[in-house]
Amino acid sequence: MAINRAMANRLDFIARHFPVVMVCGARQVGKTTLLKEFSKGRPMRYVTLDYPAVRELAKKDPELFLLQHKPPLIIDEIQYAPELLPYIKIKADESGLPGQYFLTGSQMFHSMKNVSESLAGRVAVLSLYSLSRREIAGEKSAPFSPDGLQEPTPAGTDVFASIYRGGMPRLVTEQELSSEDYFGSYVQTYLERDIRELVNIKNESAFLKFLSCVAARTAQEVNLSDMAKDVGVDKKTVESWISILVTSGIVFLLRPYSGNTIKRIVKRPKLYFMDTGLCCYLSLWNNPRALEVSAMAGAMFETFVVSEIVKGYANAGIEVKNRLCYYRDNNGREIDLMILQNGKLYPIEIKKSADPGTDALKNFSVLPSLGLEIAEGAVICRAGSVLPLDEKNRIVPVECL
Repeated sequence: MAINRAMANRLDFIARHFPVVMVCGARQVGKTTLLKEFSKGRPMRYVTLDYPAVRELAKKDPELFLLQHKPPLIIDEIQYAPELLPYIKIKADESGLPGQYFLTGSQMFHSMKNVSESLAGRVAVLSLYSLSRREIAGEKSAPFSPDGLQEPTPAGTDVFASIYRGGMPRLVTEQELSSEDYFGSYVQTYLERDIRELVNIKNESAFLKFLSCVAARTAQEVNLSDMAKDVGVDKKTVESWISILVTSGIVFLLRPYSGNTIKRIVKRPKLYFMDTGLCCYLSLWNNPRALEVSAMAGAMFETFVVSEIVKGYANAGIEVKNRLCYYRDNNGREIDLMILQNGKLYPIEIKKSADPGTDALKNFSVLPSLGLEIAEGAVICRAGSVLPLDEKNRIVPVECL
């Protein structure tokens, strides 16, 4: 089963304008497959640093490595040999041509040591996540905006079955493979490769407990003290470990809104898993129906919605770090998600029900005090169709993502 990645068009465009392109993201989300598909019909070579001997040459003699492997070249798992990067810069400058080096990494680009400095102005960075629901359905996708809704995807698998399964390419293409088997192997691979590359974890069982602890808190504000208490480590360790999850593309931190007009705003980010299947596995759910009626259903549905929106922007090559935020003040008023673009603020509430009603808009009353132009808002839920709630806000089915 071949799956067309929404990022393919962006990759094709970027490759015609930058000498170096880097695709980063969590392990097994399809980075290598994306680049190999792109290379078909093009005279491109491929080398992976997964092999110890190849990696050793790249680290010890990067100049010789690049003499042996001529561009256009795909280098897989570049985080294993950052020593290559200054030499890639030299080669790119010498050729002056676009589309010379294509790199993949299981660490987010800006978190890799010395990468930004080495390739500043010469590299275009694309962040790839697991498959979005539109990619799985074979539908074209665009970044979500309440004032330009996409047509809903055809009705298919119910949303909690999709949440439980997640979007890892192998789980989508191999339906007979169970989530338990896949993610059991995935977590072990993640520990053995990515984690040990990033930091020396002395207590592996504590880190596994931490993963489950974080998964159970998806769609919640990051509370370092609570997590440290539950895992049995100190706050600095928890902070470091969360940074690892962000660096390796496992979780996304949604920043809180901050504005000069509001003094008492909660400052902690909210944490979301970028693949709900992994989140379900780590929080010990093995049945979508049990999840749907549980106390965690709302948080999982919110995680699904936020991750889909982030994927939509990332697949279009748009950075979301400063574009998406949430609002919460000391009076307990909260708006799940706000999109800031073109000088406007688009407020979004996320409800797992099919008929949330106008009560879902109650916290939008705080918006005028933020001093921004308020655009159309949305309540994303499980409704069957787009419906108006008032003159500026609509009910939006999750199928429109």
